[in-house]
Amino acid sequence: MDTGAIGDLVDKLKAMQNDNVEDQDEYDDVDDDDEEEEHEPITLGFVDKPKNKWSLQRQYFPSKAGGVPAWLDPLNIPSRGSFVCDICGDPLQFLLQVYAPTEQETAFHRMLYVFMCPSMKCLLRDQHEQWKHHPEKPSRSVKVFRCQLQRVNPFYSQECPQYNESHKPAGCGAVLCDWCGTWKGDKLCSSCRQTRYCSEKHQAMSWRAGHKIACSQIQISSPVSGSNKSGATLLESHKGRGSKNLWPEFEITIEDESEYNRDMSEENKLSNSLILRNRTDDTMNSIFDSFQGDADKKSWASFQECIDKAPEQVLRYYRNTNAKPMWPLSSGRPSNADIPGCSYCNGPMCCEFQILPQLLYYFGVDNEVDSLDWASIVVYACEASCNASLPYKHEFAWVQIHSPSTAL
Repeated sequence: MDTGAIGDLVDKLKAMQNDNVEDQDEYDDVDDDDEEEEHEPITLGFVDKPKNKWSLQRQYFPSKAGGVPAWLDPLNIPSRGSFVCDICGDPLQFLLQVYAPTEQETAFHRMLYVFMCPSMKCLLRDQHEQWKHHPEKPSRSVKVFRCQLQRVNPFYSQECPQYNESHKPAGCGAVLCDWCGTWKGDKLCSSCRQTRYCSEKHQAMSWRAGHKIACSQIQISSPVSGSNKSGATLLESHKGRGSKNLWPEFEITIEDESEYNRDMSEENKLSNSLILRNRTDDTMNSIFDSFQGDADKKSWASFQECIDKAPEQVLRYYRNTNAKPMWPLSSGRPSNADIPGCSYCNGPMCCEFQILPQLLYYFGVDNEVDSLDWASIVVYACEASCNASLPYKHEFAWVQIHSPSTAL
């Protein structure tokens, strides 16, 4: 992906924002006939191993899955209670981020981040909590953050980045947790006073994994590697000692659904179908056991037919199209009343993108009873992409696993 490709990506995403948009119908008013309608072509996301590791650094505005996030605003990243699972209290793990700029000057750069707790028990509880119509303090294990910057900002040049390893961003980022490399390292090791952690949980994990020995060998007087007098360190150089516990890192590439080559050779069809076959037969068919009747079966058939056209897709991008999310199940999908308004401007939220369970296949998540799994995660964001004062604004995710009656 060269400089021109980056420009093409930005142009394509921004062009999507200019499309004429009609208000979406109420989901609870959708009847069975709507399931048979042709779906408007949208943008699909696929995961690939990056050719160059440096290409996923923040100055290239990457869309990516797994590994650690490339924070758009590297200084003012979410902190305190906002980055933990509200159910178990552990720090959330990075799932993916999508670069989605708009024509607004305040959102010349715009990135959405999705984090989740890797515990299936917490995800089941999350699904139950989301049915509590807009509680003041929702308990979630899946959280979405939106960050946006003007073209003129302290962190990036106004020009399109030169796509080479020598290109560096302006300024430094916050000091990150030595274990996860994701969240702010606000806690100092009480012994060496140099190693930083985002939480007691990660400090304990680091201690057991070897910091107990390393701590005694660290010279108190030696400077922290990569730091400056202000205590900031280059974000890109910090991957975290516990990176082996993170999901594997991929670049997300995009392609228009209408342009996707559906006339694949039989060999490619077989190869691609293995993605769904491995994941669907072993895991998604377990969802089939909880189907409530013909409505669920019909939704599943429609979902399967749509996904089979591009079985390796892990993401479907909807913003400013008339297309609706593909719900694997009829039961457990939200009505418009279930989607809250923006908590900052009180305006409506729109469907931004949908995360498919195929991503778990690429992450190598085992198909065990207690393994993480979902049917669909649909992300909703402020339709106006409001410029609230917070650098990272909370958005909303709707989790569909299976029938709400069997969630707990």
